[in-house]
Amino acid sequence: MSRVFNLLVLVALAFVFTGLIGAYDERQILSALAIRYLTEVPQGLGAPNVVTGILISFRGFDTLGEVAVLFMVAASVGTLLGGKEKDAVMSEAPENVGRRPPSELVRNGAEVVLPLIFLFGAYVIMNGHLSAGGGFQGGAVVASGVMLLMLAYPRGRINLDVLSITESLAGVVYVTIGILGIVFAGGFLDSTILPRGEFGAFISAGAIPIISALLGIKVGAELSVIIDRFRS
Repeated sequence: MSRVFNLLVLVALAFVFTGLIGAYDERQILSALAIRYLTEVPQGLGAPNVVTGILISFRGFDTLGEVAVLFMVAASVGTLLGGKEKDAVMSEAPENVGRRPPSELVRNGAEVVLPLIFLFGAYVIMNGHLSAGGGFQGGAVVASGVMLLMLAYPRGRINLDVLSITESLAGVVYVTIGILGIVFAGGFLDSTILPRGEFGAFISAGAIPIISALLGIKVGAELSVIIDRFRS
């Protein structure tokens, strides 16, 4: 009976998705909202990357909500899975019985790849206003490097106190910049509180690079805490 029910569910889902695919049609012309964004971001914000300009400036409250959700996830995971002992930076803890040590390939590969991962994460964060990337993407890249570090050095410990302080300071500065946008510009996280600079230059687009860096720090720190707690 359960197999028949599952088969009927699959058939129903196939029917629904077939209708969605058959009715899908590419938009031939840009909507008025898309035209406005494509015009306002380069001219008003001075950022070649339209997506980053929208997420960081025009949709600043949405981005603040996403960061808050990620913070609550990290805090919840830390509360549920966190131990009572304090962690020290890369301190050698007694190896758990039955845990297989990392292979030579993982250890040597991590020594070669880790600097490149962190460098690429920083590049993605700092160039988010110029090309594909931004704080969220770069922070995830940095957190992936932390995960590889934990795989290569399973007895190492991450200093969660430093991560918490860094993440909190980044959040405070982030909200402060948003408030400054309300006071001195046109709204929350308005990047025009700083000069736009030359279009396409590394130092340009007002406060967008600073906001992107703060987001990268927050996302990288919070994801690293989550990964460390699941490891423990």
